[in-house]
Amino acid sequence: MDSFFVYIGAYLLKWESLPERRSKQKKCFLSFRKHKIVKAVAVTVAPSPLDDAEHRQKICEDYGFRKIGEPLPDYVTLRDITETLPKKVFEIDDVKAWKSVLISATSYALGIFMIAKAPWYLLPLAWAWTGTAITGVSSAFRLDEDTAWNPVNKEEFDSSPILRKAIIYGYGPFRPWMSIAHWIISHFDVKKFRPNEVNRVKISLACVFAFMAIGWPLIIYNTGIVGWIKFWLMPWLGYHFWMSTFTMVHHTAPHIPFKSSDEWNAAQAQLNGTVHCDYPSWIEILCHDINVHIPHHISPRIPSYNLRAAHQSLQENWGEYMNEATWNWRLMKTILTVCHVYHKEQNYIAFDELAPEDSRPITFLKKVMPDYA
Repeated sequence: MDSFFVYIGAYLLKWESLPERRSKQKKCFLSFRKHKIVKAVAVTVAPSPLDDAEHRQKICEDYGFRKIGEPLPDYVTLRDITETLPKKVFEIDDVKAWKSVLISATSYALGIFMIAKAPWYLLPLAWAWTGTAITGVSSAFRLDEDTAWNPVNKEEFDSSPILRKAIIYGYGPFRPWMSIAHWIISHFDVKKFRPNEVNRVKISLACVFAFMAIGWPLIIYNTGIVGWIKFWLMPWLGYHFWMSTFTMVHHTAPHIPFKSSDEWNAAQAQLNGTVHCDYPSWIEILCHDINVHIPHHISPRIPSYNLRAAHQSLQENWGEYMNEATWNWRLMKTILTVCHVYHKEQNYIAFDELAPEDSRPITFLKKVMPDYA
């Protein structure tokens, strides 16, 4: 529990190891059949450059952001940024770590109690609390392989009408639960992990299957199928909502483009290709500040309980290059209805621009989702 950033498995995205020195950029790609390597980088976006303050302010308002950072000079390296962080943010504190454990354990226990005692009309609140508490226990975004934020490959989008419709639904209305697809595709295949991780993965899988073999029957025996839905399925869906939402908000925005390996700049990727987003305080507490994500990309060695101090230091030294938002409807609407198919110049092309006849889920979201920021 020194840090909530632990390994959760390999996905279709692969990141190279980070170079060194000073601060704005990133990488990605989803494929159901092929793995590709692409990296996002905050550079100028046609037609208006991000170094234009008026343009940044306009897209801030359009996308639901609080601030969009200006481009980071090419000479700045990741080491330059890391060296500005105070040493104390890397220090391990056992008391703070055990405090995090206590918060997770008690909040989860409280959630189960609420599910057991709440009347039916309060169950959604109990499920929301419990699912969020589970996310705090399991918060695990891996720097090189995050969940559900990869743009779609146009070749794949055009390859099959059935696959196209599945992708549209997956990256549209069901995107806040895309971590379930990641879980199914990646977490049960030991070949997707490094050799030194395989034994730990096998232990993890053994625990999962043991719970399914023992825990599920006990829940059903004592509470019935309805109890299994109440106590396990609904909190599990709440957990995946947060896993997907945190990840896509951290890494997805129309102004953050993607670059191939030879064009990628680590400092620009980690500082300016990551989004800091503020959530309601109770969510941030239960999830141990997982939303304070930029420091983690600068250095995964920073424990979760030191992320805020590290973020404050980054704001003081590199704040003009950072992307910041407060979780809002317009931000989510932008991600769900705009950030779809990879395009080298435009960054993204929306599904309804490429296949309007199949994109009714997207047009539906554009009509029904509020536009409040």
